[in-house]
Amino acid sequence: MTIPLTWLYVPGDRPEVMAKALSRGADVVIVDLEDAVAPDRKEHARAATAEFLSEPHATPVHVRIDDGPDAAALSGLPGLSGLRLPKVTHASDIHRIAARTPDTALYALLESAMGIEHAYAIATAHPAVRGIGLGESDLRADLGVRDDSGLDWSRGRVVVAARAAGLAPPAQSVFPDVQDLEGLAASCAHGRALGFLGRAAIHPRQLPVIERAYLPTSQEIEAAEEVVEAATREGGAQSLPDGRFVDAAIVAAARRTLSLASRK
Repeated sequence: MTIPLTWLYVPGDRPEVMAKALSRGADVVIVDLEDAVAPDRKEHARAATAEFLSEPHATPVHVRIDDGPDAAALSGLPGLSGLRLPKVTHASDIHRIAARTPDTALYALLESAMGIEHAYAIATAHPAVRGIGLGESDLRADLGVRDDSGLDWSRGRVVVAARAAGLAPPAQSVFPDVQDLEGLAASCAHGRALGFLGRAAIHPRQLPVIERAYLPTSQEIEAAEEVVEAATREGGAQSLPDGRFVDAAIVAAARRTLSLASRK
């Protein structure tokens, strides 16, 4: 199973864009019924998205819903792989949606100080929760953060909560400037250092930048292969000829690196 690294947002009121998104190379397509749709287009977007999901697609499709009626209208459709829940603040938000969407994978977006404070409770609220992440635009406004580094504590909190709950590492929030690919690459490198895995995009041109940033380098692959080979040859903790110490945690990290490398 391919480890998802790229998640492409598309507006839910534009069926032609949704269809094109499936061939743009993203690991997951996210149909947005929340911020990307004007209030007077909500019902149209819900109907268009339901029609789009009436058949399964080769690329997994998630939907960022706007309200409970969205969840009820889309749950159980053949093309739906997951629901993304915006502005989650309490575990009760998860319970409310899970009750309406049996057997649907849920992904919680934390976009406020309250959501960050309850990150672990949200991550463990229900077996349907498969991931958590940040909505950084709203979170930045809620916290009054001026500099991007002001979000790093919240980012670390979400990474730790996901790990503690046994969930996959969270994907980074979107990078809003679709022209600044160098800035995107630098931001992805920072996110990777914090423990994120992959990133959401708002334009297809961002996808290859994100994938390159999160795939291991040739040096990282070589180092991981040496660790796994040593662990296979000799059990227990040991030191490699170059001085690196190898124990079970290092071996597990090396195996994750090689799993990602298999995407190349």
